[in-house]
Amino acid sequence: MQVTFLGTGAAMPTGDRYQTGILVQEDDRTVLIDCGAGVLQRLEQSGVGYEAVSTVLLTHHHLDHVADLLPLMKARWLAGEEHLEIVGPQGTKALVDDLLSVFEYLDGRLELQIREVVPDDEFAVAGFDVTSYETRHSVPCLAYRFDDRFTFAGDSEAFAGLANFADGCAILAHDCSFPDDVDVSNHPTPESLGKALSGVEIGRLYLTHLYPHTEGRHEEMRRSIAEHFDGDVRFAEDLAMVSIE
Repeated sequence: MQVTFLGTGAAMPTGDRYQTGILVQEDDRTVLIDCGAGVLQRLEQSGVGYEAVSTVLLTHHHLDHVADLLPLMKARWLAGEEHLEIVGPQGTKALVDDLLSVFEYLDGRLELQIREVVPDDEFAVAGFDVTSYETRHSVPCLAYRFDDRFTFAGDSEAFAGLANFADGCAILAHDCSFPDDVDVSNHPTPESLGKALSGVEIGRLYLTHLYPHTEGRHEEMRRSIAEHFDGDVRFAEDLAMVSIE
């Protein structure tokens, strides 16, 4: 399995970090998790391209996770592709219908297959076996686990239930939006994330969904996590690729 971080930023992207998007690939299977602003460009820069993405898995419906969804549809249509599958939490069909009601000329250009999943669901997407888990965010949001290899926590506060959901995974990509001195809800700080992960076995932790507030403070944030969690902690970067055996 190969995981490519296409976008590791958040609602306030920086020049180096676009909004959220993660590509999961194995053999001839490909799924794009979330599709924030800039992900379409990152797909091209990754060498994969939007033509290869026929399935999108959404964690939730905030703009920084869906902003490039319609541009992806249009690019695939213009490239001669004929279909796109969109999987996400409840309300995903209504989201897509509403977007197409604004940009009516895109309606019917692709054969769309839309599926909605619920927390604690076990389902197949693009040939992968996936389990979902409800996170703690300001809107309904799902984390996704791909077997024992990869878990993406979506947007969430850090809490024991989500940590236990990822326990035993080779790679966990977790929201760590702000340093400890920022008073924030719906997202974790390094200290809260370290405490939640204490005692959990994770092969490697990648921090993502990074706001500009974290720039220049990575080592400080890493030390804060390490006070409670002794695993391998790294900061995800746009276009970084991770191979999982």
